[in-house]
Amino acid sequence: MDNTATLRANTIAGEPSGPKPRHVISPRNIIVYGALFVVSIYYLLPLYVMVVTSLKGMPEIRMGNIFAPPVEITFEPWVKAWATACTGLNCDGLSRGFWNSVRIAVPSVILSIAIASVNGYMLANWRFKGANLFFTILLVGAFIPYQVMIYPIVIILRELGIYGTLTGLVIVHTIFGMPINTLLFRNYFSGLPEELFKAARVDGAGFWGIYFRIMLPMSLPIFVVAMIIQVTGIWNDFLFGVVYTKPDIYPMTVQLNNIVNSVQGVKEYNVNMAATLLTGAVPLIVYFLSGRLFVRGIAAGAVKG
Repeated sequence: MDNTATLRANTIAGEPSGPKPRHVISPRNIIVYGALFVVSIYYLLPLYVMVVTSLKGMPEIRMGNIFAPPVEITFEPWVKAWATACTGLNCDGLSRGFWNSVRIAVPSVILSIAIASVNGYMLANWRFKGANLFFTILLVGAFIPYQVMIYPIVIILRELGIYGTLTGLVIVHTIFGMPINTLLFRNYFSGLPEELFKAARVDGAGFWGIYFRIMLPMSLPIFVVAMIIQVTGIWNDFLFGVVYTKPDIYPMTVQLNNIVNSVQGVKEYNVNMAATLLTGAVPLIVYFLSGRLFVRGIAAGAVKG
């Protein structure tokens, strides 16, 4: 009788009722979590080796146990990788390449996302003659191998007088980032309620008014998705950086390659590992700071037709 009264009281109060669910260890759960654990170890083990190696001195590394934590932690390899490691004739580390990559990535990300968002908004809400053909060309462009277009782009940049400059590389990254980002924005804007667009049109809002006052405030998740894709792709790019620039303005990835593959002197594995971690730090930081919005953007727009 007391249990029945308590159950009724909890129901009236809005509290959950009934027996507490139990976590059952089933074969399915063991297989799923076991597989996730193995995959996690597979990806985390190389990162662990890189971190512990970058914190060791060369005498300790020569002992051969790559999995052992450092006996004496030293940050000298990180300082050398950043400031004094030799990349060809220059011995100023990755610092110069870092600022070159910043000067390349920031305008490329801003321009490509801005243009792609307007393209996606136009294709989703402002249908014009030839829109389907335009969208098809963009999709085809997203799947053309980069290697096919290297030489034609070299000729175009040379004729424009910007080959071997940061401006030329920014233009290349902007163009190559537009197809996939246009697809993302188009799908996201197509998933927004059409009634908002129609109501704004009835109120007299024009193309840019609807874009800035309605679409942009509702599009933070997909902008984060596009930003992460562009930052990761542009910052980690090696091919375009080595082809369309020159040694004085090489991005960070090209300088990393020069450090790791240097054939002069003793191979300093701790410096190589520290340089690799420094090069990959920016995309990791961007993803960890905005990972939740990335998942929201993918779920909200990237998979809609």
